[in-house]
Amino acid sequence: MWDFWLVDDGEQYHLFFLYASRALRDPHARHYRASIGHAVSSDLVHWDRVVDALVRSDAPAFDDLATWTGSVVRHPDGRWFMFYTGATLNAFGANVQSIGYAVSSDLYEWDKAPGPVLSADGEIYEKWAPAPEANWHDEAFRDPWVLADPDGDGWHMLITARSAVGPAHDPSDRVDRGVVGHAWSADLENWELREPLSSPGAGFGQLEVFQTHVVNGKQVLLFNCAVGDMPEAARAAGISGGVWIASADSVLGPYDLAGAHEIDDPTLYVGKFIDDRETGETKFMAFRNETGGQFIGEITDPYAVAWDGDRLVFAPSHSKVDVPA
Repeated sequence: MWDFWLVDDGEQYHLFFLYASRALRDPHARHYRASIGHAVSSDLVHWDRVVDALVRSDAPAFDDLATWTGSVVRHPDGRWFMFYTGATLNAFGANVQSIGYAVSSDLYEWDKAPGPVLSADGEIYEKWAPAPEANWHDEAFRDPWVLADPDGDGWHMLITARSAVGPAHDPSDRVDRGVVGHAWSADLENWELREPLSSPGAGFGQLEVFQTHVVNGKQVLLFNCAVGDMPEAARAAGISGGVWIASADSVLGPYDLAGAHEIDDPTLYVGKFIDDRETGETKFMAFRNETGGQFIGEITDPYAVAWDGDRLVFAPSHSKVDVPA
């Protein structure tokens, strides 16, 4: 198990997660075998696995290689929309990602809409190119985080994407093109691609698996970037990479990516905030990535969180968060 997202239907918490069989043995092979599993809980700690949500489509299709990370929102008419990443291989064998959705009335049985609703366009967002112009190892356009407009003007989608703008031949600059991709919809079904909500050059080759959340009164943007996907200067500075937290003026930014900080545990990846319905407290969960060079592939119990100045402090949810005076 690795990337995941959470939904509270008012009675139960729903956990949707990427998973693959450990019979693959090579943990890196999981990405091309990913399906979307589903579990439910009443307390965020004890989970019951239920029927899987989505699997890849038969070829040819935009998701015929794997189904990857997404998010779930509820339409005003009561339908649930799951936006997810579809992965396929192009004629060069490169991984090309685009975004589709599926609809459900009960969060258990999902029907995919035909085809992708969004893909990289090559003008605003970088498309993969073969050597010698190859600019990245895949066509990064994934991890849709969908949220309602704060003023009631439709819906917004934040997307893991890379800017099409930037020097073409400097490897260091090519690594530094990760942006907060953006799209807008009036109805969740038809989407308009828009300019990114951040600029390239922020120090990240890609910003993965976004979440916007208000944590104890402060608006933040949560994202993820491993040190291997950052420019050489970051690696030289000893940055460990992992889960990052940036302050934000609003859900649509501006985001303080230059001031973003990592959580203290580099073994965790793809963090998510969830509000505890019983206590009203914000909790944090993540998946256990690598420890001692070994992939773990487990999702944590919730952590309690509190602000220590501009940094978040984490503790097991049954413990009081001890913030220094």
